[in-house]
Amino acid sequence: MLAQPRRELLWFLLIALVVLGAGIGLRDPWPADEPRFALSAKQMVDSGNWLIPHRGSELYSDKPPTFMALQAATYGLVGNWRIAFLLPSLLAALGTLLLVYDLARRLWDHRTGLYAAAALLTAFQFVYQAKRAQIDPTVTFFITLANYGLLRHFLLGPDWRAYWLGCFAAGLGVITKGVGVLALLMFAPYLVARLGRWQHVTHTERSSLRWFGGALAFGAAVALWIVPMLLAVRNAASPDYRAYLNDILFHQTAGRYTDSWDHRQPAWYYLGVIVTGWLPLTLALPGVLPRWRERLAARDARFLLPLVWIALVIVFFSVPRGKRDVYIMPALPLLALCISPFLSELLQRLWARRVAVGLIAVFGLAFLGAGTWALVTHPPFARELAEQRGLDFGGAALWWLLIALGAWTLACAGLFRTRRGVHALLAGVAGMWLLWSFWAYPLLNDSSSAAGVMRKAGTIVGADGELALVAWKEQNLLLATPRATEFGFVKPWHEQLAAAIRWQEGKPESRWVFILSDAMAPCIAQDKSTYVGHANRREWWLFRADAVAPACRGGNVPASAVEGHEDPNVN
Repeated sequence: MLAQPRRELLWFLLIALVVLGAGIGLRDPWPADEPRFALSAKQMVDSGNWLIPHRGSELYSDKPPTFMALQAATYGLVGNWRIAFLLPSLLAALGTLLLVYDLARRLWDHRTGLYAAAALLTAFQFVYQAKRAQIDPTVTFFITLANYGLLRHFLLGPDWRAYWLGCFAAGLGVITKGVGVLALLMFAPYLVARLGRWQHVTHTERSSLRWFGGALAFGAAVALWIVPMLLAVRNAASPDYRAYLNDILFHQTAGRYTDSWDHRQPAWYYLGVIVTGWLPLTLALPGVLPRWRERLAARDARFLLPLVWIALVIVFFSVPRGKRDVYIMPALPLLALCISPFLSELLQRLWARRVAVGLIAVFGLAFLGAGTWALVTHPPFARELAEQRGLDFGGAALWWLLIALGAWTLACAGLFRTRRGVHALLAGVAGMWLLWSFWAYPLLNDSSSAAGVMRKAGTIVGADGELALVAWKEQNLLLATPRATEFGFVKPWHEQLAAAIRWQEGKPESRWVFILSDAMAPCIAQDKSTYVGHANRREWWLFRADAVAPACRGGNVPASAVEGHEDPNVN
């Protein structure tokens, strides 16, 4: 028979697996980032080149290839892209929960470990990102693993193996998204605590060789990708590969930080993310802030190190003008860790139970009210949203989803009430994620992923036809059947259209071009083209050779005819 702590941990992991894994297999990749990563992963599998990712025929230099390679590897295991593209995020999230549990267990006890992991699982941002195929859950796992190894050595050591593991994980974070190096900021509060003789700090012997082993471990992890990539670029002898090298090492790392060109936000932006995106975990802050102050006054390094590291991460990402809510997500696991020792006492307080049940009741009223209003009165915004999403009956299924969400959360509030307000919050949030996953995924998939328009385009083209893309997005190429030809992604639209016209003229009886409506005039006549549908806030058409204006035949498309190109940061 399993011991009680292990049985409780297994039950928790089962609950986490259900909440985080719900809906896998029910949808295709959704913008903004999911389609481009899945497309690159698919091309890795098809081409056998897992070292330098591609987006269609072009090299993709925005991110290192680690996450896409993980997606490709999971496809090799399950053989289904609808499942494989989400598995790395799911596994990374489960791994992060385990790391937080085990670190809290070692620092305090098993019960505190469960509280830490459960607190992290309730955070909206953590679950939302874990259910998406973006890089952030994976880099959060590597940074958390780095923190885990460093804190075991700094607070529970000496444990040189854990230290080396932490440095190696930081290097894996670097080749995943670059910011993995932030884990090494943990050295700053550790040095303060050690010099100040704080409690629970490991006082290791002076072994410079062992300390230097951390740098070697970090460098070894980075070299897993950097070295073969440099060799591949040198052997390619192509200007495209040299441009890729310059972009990935400089423009997309230091350049993106020092001169951000997208997602510009004010310096205080992350305060809003913490207050809203980290709910309901942030509801505990008023209760734990005095306790943190007490522990810091008592010179307890178990709180100094993670709290200072969290502050450093938030300050680091607040400096550049470009900001996204997910940038500070790696700080969330350590916040849950620092809150966990006080949760047992905190949850017994009346005000905490009232806040918990009140929050879930507010969610319920908001969902129920919005769904009923849209279903009964059909306001303009509801009709427009239903049209954009291609929903039947004015989007009734979506409004019924909101009503169901509201009914569930209000039922939880009414059933558990204030006496068990935390139970109401946990059950309400879990039900919200399950309803969203099993109801919204299949409902919104066709319009969100472009699966609907690409399926219709494939039907129109037919089994014997050929398809090309102009002014396309990653989801179009990813889901195209038959397999599509493309002429570049970031290339200007008029150049793509010119190449597509020449390609089509080579076999006009069977070749079709799939095109964004904004890229058609004046070369392509809409009255001679076939409307495919609306997806991702865009209109899509198919045309054959007879729709090309005489002046544009032969690929004679001047730059002034189609002014535009795809912004790789907008999906």
